[in-house]
Amino acid sequence: MLPLQSVVRSRLQQVLTTALKLPPDEQPPIPIETPPRRAMGDLAVPVAFELAKRLRKAPRAIAQELATAIGTIDGIYRIEAAPNGYLNFFIDRAAFVQRQMAERPTAPLAIPAAAGAPGTVIVEHTAINPNKAAHIGHLRNAALGDTLVRLLRFQGRPVEVQNYIDDTGVQVADVVVGFMELEGRDLAGVQALARDPAVRFDYHCWDLYARVTAWYEADATRLETRAKALHALESGNHAIADMGAFIADRIVRCHLQTMGRMNVDYDLLTWEGDILRLHFWAKAFDELKTRGAIFLQTEGRLKGCWVMRIGEDDAADEEPGKNEGEDEPREKVIVRSNGTVTYVGKDIANQFWKFGLLGKDFYYRIFEKRAGNPLWATTSQPGLAQGTPKFGRAAAVYNVIDSRQAYLQELLKQALDAMGFHEQSVNSTHFSYEMVALSHATARSLGYEDTESTGKPFVEVSGRKGLGVKADDLLDRLIDTAEREVRSRNPDLGDANYRRMAEIIAIAAVRYFLIKFSRGKVIAFDIEEALSFEGETGPYLQYAVVRASNILVKLGERDGIDEAGVLERLGSAGREAIETGDEADELWSLVLESARLDEFVDTAIRSLEPSVFAKYAFGLAQAFNAFYHRQQILREERVDARLWRAAGVACVRRALTRALDIMGCEAPARM
Repeated sequence: MLPLQSVVRSRLQQVLTTALKLPPDEQPPIPIETPPRRAMGDLAVPVAFELAKRLRKAPRAIAQELATAIGTIDGIYRIEAAPNGYLNFFIDRAAFVQRQMAERPTAPLAIPAAAGAPGTVIVEHTAINPNKAAHIGHLRNAALGDTLVRLLRFQGRPVEVQNYIDDTGVQVADVVVGFMELEGRDLAGVQALARDPAVRFDYHCWDLYARVTAWYEADATRLETRAKALHALESGNHAIADMGAFIADRIVRCHLQTMGRMNVDYDLLTWEGDILRLHFWAKAFDELKTRGAIFLQTEGRLKGCWVMRIGEDDAADEEPGKNEGEDEPREKVIVRSNGTVTYVGKDIANQFWKFGLLGKDFYYRIFEKRAGNPLWATTSQPGLAQGTPKFGRAAAVYNVIDSRQAYLQELLKQALDAMGFHEQSVNSTHFSYEMVALSHATARSLGYEDTESTGKPFVEVSGRKGLGVKADDLLDRLIDTAEREVRSRNPDLGDANYRRMAEIIAIAAVRYFLIKFSRGKVIAFDIEEALSFEGETGPYLQYAVVRASNILVKLGERDGIDEAGVLERLGSAGREAIETGDEADELWSLVLESARLDEFVDTAIRSLEPSVFAKYAFGLAQAFNAFYHRQQILREERVDARLWRAAGVACVRRALTRALDIMGCEAPARM
């Protein structure tokens, strides 16, 4: 929201109280709109329509009364009651541009740990099973989660970024089984493989996971091997548990490298095994039993399991738990009859801990240093690190998990409600999203064959079947493609510069593509579309910033003035170029749009739709490019006009640079 909008709304609230004698609790909302034409003003308020029936007056009469009572507002040079009843406000354009120029450009968003700060928001994202390489679907999770973090931090909210590591789950158990049964390796053998420079460990596990899946399918009795491995992982103190711990550690380090390429970082890695070893679940289990939120099933196929009833809205989406022909709500298994805890139970305990409701805490260790800062991880061993931040105790929690886990997230809220933690339930948010597929062209370019046979407009991927695109392979392909384009456009750069510029462009391409669509939309990733310098893409936004920077650099070289110099000269410049005529209106609209970045950050957070912010940035880049082609800047002979237009370019560059940063992208020096 523009600062002036807040001032206008506040003044109107005062006037409604003093002039119209309406107490604050009886006042209607005061929406602020943008008129369809600049001649009608810059801000329009329709509050008179809301008051007409109550005051028994015509909207125009009310608007005129309000316009008179408001008086003067700094930054507004005229207030006008329109014949239709709108109250229109005209901003002092010259003063507004100078204020925008005078604001010191903010540095790129830092990623500080905010653990323990009052009102902390926890955002948990990525959460890849540590059993194989990351794939393109994981990139969407990380891109959405990291963008949400950056949006919240832009507003000054303390955010703690967590990455949940499911090191005791079925997927890790399957890879352990694969190493033992299909490759005949013990822990030493797996460690030797991981040290082999010719082997990419996470890629090897990717293929092994697909192979062990096929091994199970060939003989269902082999699933007993999985069950034994899973139980060993959960109980610990076993050779299988040691192997699982090593595999998970190595895979997580691979995932962190992949996400580092995407400009994604974390404050805390939460290891599921620590939840079990520190008996988090045991504490939550006792509390849930006491409150009657879960109960022991004594009959039917779930006999011996501890279950939680699922609400009617969730029943249609949940397969296990209801016997055929029964009418009562289905039941979700929390603890299996063999005593092992399902992932639902562990997630409930973790959600309680995030809100500081468990009465227990982890121990912590430094997992590694990233950009000189410690990345913390949970541990069940005390005394391993000093100066640990106070993690958890959040005021709000966002879990970034795909839409297939909607019923699980509802169970977390249900468990909180059952315990009487209603406020925490309200502030527990499932930030869901749909799957990522591949366009047929991209699938073919990555080695898929017969992509058209399914008849679908995209190619689905499956990590369990080994069908998919490894995230690093995709990023490498994007960078290689971007580098060829960079070389063709900039033949005078060195090899290192080519590669670095290509990396910056490729990451912007993939990150923008993954957030520009609504979270509820299945997307088909297409390399050519994502990397295009035209259209709704990350490179298009980057190119607009580079173009704006080039204009200001050339202006400085020719006229000997930088942005500070432009601002200094605006004080004595004539105002015609910013206030009079169609060209002035276009320039003014561009400046005004660039100043709406805060407003769209707020909208994206309230709607939980980063795509809203992405589309704002794209629209601003479009408006700037249209302005660039219609109005001369460097060749403009009128000095005053050249100065005002340069100021507009500077405002756009600042807004787009910050918008890219919020989306986890950089602006290269050249393109």
